[in-house]
Amino acid sequence: MAVDTSAARNAQARMEDADTALALSADGALLYGAQPLKMDGYQYCSQAVALAETGDFRRSARAASQALYLAQQGKDGELQARAYRDLAIVYGYAGDDERASAFANEALKIPLKDPAKVAGPSRKVLGDIAARQGRYADAVAAYRQAMEASSDQYRSLVQLSLANVLIDQGDTAAAREQLQALKTAQTDDTLVSQAQRIEARLLLAEKKPADALALYQRIERHADGSDAGYQRFWAQDGIARSQLALGDKAQAAATWANALQHLDDVRAQFRSEEFKIGLFSNVQNAFEQAIDLYSQNGEAAKAFDLSERSRARALLDEVRDRAKLHSDLAGTIEVAELQKRLRPDERVVEFHALPGRLLVWVVASDGIREQSYPISRADLVRLVDAFRNAVIAGKRSAVGAADQLGELLIKPLNLPAGVRLTIVPHGPLHYLPFQALRVDGHYLIETHPIAFTPSISIALQLIQHGTVAHGTLAAFGNPDVAPQYALPGSEAEVKALAAVYPGSELYLHGDATKRRFEQIAGSTSLIHVAAHAQADTLDPLYSRILLASENGQVHFLEAREVLELDLSKVSLVTLSACESGLGRVADGDEVLGFTRSFLSAGSSGLIVSLWPVSDDATTLLMSTLYGELARGTDVQLAMQRAQIAVLKAPGMDHPFFWAPFDVIGDWRLTVGAKS
Repeated sequence: MAVDTSAARNAQARMEDADTALALSADGALLYGAQPLKMDGYQYCSQAVALAETGDFRRSARAASQALYLAQQGKDGELQARAYRDLAIVYGYAGDDERASAFANEALKIPLKDPAKVAGPSRKVLGDIAARQGRYADAVAAYRQAMEASSDQYRSLVQLSLANVLIDQGDTAAAREQLQALKTAQTDDTLVSQAQRIEARLLLAEKKPADALALYQRIERHADGSDAGYQRFWAQDGIARSQLALGDKAQAAATWANALQHLDDVRAQFRSEEFKIGLFSNVQNAFEQAIDLYSQNGEAAKAFDLSERSRARALLDEVRDRAKLHSDLAGTIEVAELQKRLRPDERVVEFHALPGRLLVWVVASDGIREQSYPISRADLVRLVDAFRNAVIAGKRSAVGAADQLGELLIKPLNLPAGVRLTIVPHGPLHYLPFQALRVDGHYLIETHPIAFTPSISIALQLIQHGTVAHGTLAAFGNPDVAPQYALPGSEAEVKALAAVYPGSELYLHGDATKRRFEQIAGSTSLIHVAAHAQADTLDPLYSRILLASENGQVHFLEAREVLELDLSKVSLVTLSACESGLGRVADGDEVLGFTRSFLSAGSSGLIVSLWPVSDDATTLLMSTLYGELARGTDVQLAMQRAQIAVLKAPGMDHPFFWAPFDVIGDWRLTVGAKS
């Protein structure tokens, strides 16, 4: 029998519907109506393409949605097809294959007099998706169709993509033929440079590692221009792969380490030309190769250190130059230094999901242990997704699944009972409620206080900020947004918290505005927000908290705007009764939006929910949590006691009620005098 989880189901449905053609067209109508300076539909398409090529995905989708709206209003089939094409491109760049495929197919359905500008790019998007998913025969077919339907200028891009995927398919002769044809006809420097990288890949596939090594070394020597550092990085990555193919594991590891050591000097930016060509280069792949190699060589500490550095790099790559970071959260702390800072009763459990296996390190003050699980990343996504769905749906089968996952992931680690756990998830594990896993018949939260962090280096830097100097609280509850977003239970929740902290500032209904939040953000220690928040799976920097409407307009606080705030005086931000952790279970670095933004802006800790829960459960959990904090209990232990209180309450033993909230960041945080 399932418990009533309608709130969670409705929240998930809102997210799934957010980026459909119908929803985007409606958004386009609103955006177009609010534009003081209006453009025609084809100009919005041009804007969408330009924004996509800088990596500003949400703004690109908004521009395309305005073009879609104008096309529908004017019954302009050509414009509608181009709008669908642009939506396919931006969702493809963002890795949302399902929506990218849907929009590409919609574009191809519309009959056009001159289909070249739509059919070629749309079929290429379908080829890119197939290539990413390992469906190489489908990718080859889509690319060949794209070449037939493309303009001369665009055909060269598709040809490189085709050569690249032919290598993956194992058809090296056909790949060589495509590259040779391109060489004789192509003079564009960017395409020539990318073709060299593909040719070096081809040499490795042809089992000519010495020739590949020589070509990669030549590419490294001749790297020039403003992007020379980035070119050298990928050349060194290829050199390492060639050395590995030649059997020199030690030299390959050293080359990768050197390449990654200098990577932070390379300006983080989105490089659309690689997506256009189909290379899909991702610096995380280089980290994965090096981490895997060090692990195979028995060098657990080096593998751990590289895993930490990869997480810092993921932040730089995601934020790029679109927002500034107030605190230096990109630095890393090596495992030897971490061990010095850990207390005897603390353990760091850090995961890294490699394509073919899952690594986990357990770090204590007296050593580090590494465990390897034969679970592919694709299988891990399926396991986490199935468990989350069972929990959110309130199914009793979730308890059995919790036993299975606990036996699989936690029991082999032999964690001493009672030790404090700081879990550093990776990839799909960011969506997993570890506290709800079971070992020997007990939920993990019953035997261990638990906290989370995007990286242990970040958490240790946050700990250096110190504990809360004064327990001042500002609470926002039930903002007046729209009737469907009303949260009547949140009023009782924030009023109960205010009773625990005399002198607290409450902002309810029309007072719970974005302007008010920005005004108090730099002057209070605790911020509690009982409002809806929506994770943006297209672009995490546009994830948003829905606050009260002002002057008849809905106002959002977006993650990119949080990055611009100074939260250095804030010790703990709680996003309660919201959808702050909901998102697509994927193989990326993390649910980036709110977590990175609030921590980067200066807050020492953050509490977010993985799904919205009932008012009664949230009120009990939060009142227990804040009551413990008021008594001087640290946040990690306070959350354990709060979750157990809900677990033991009548009718709330299912993980749906008590397990959604995660403590992220400074797990030692207390409300009291600074230590």
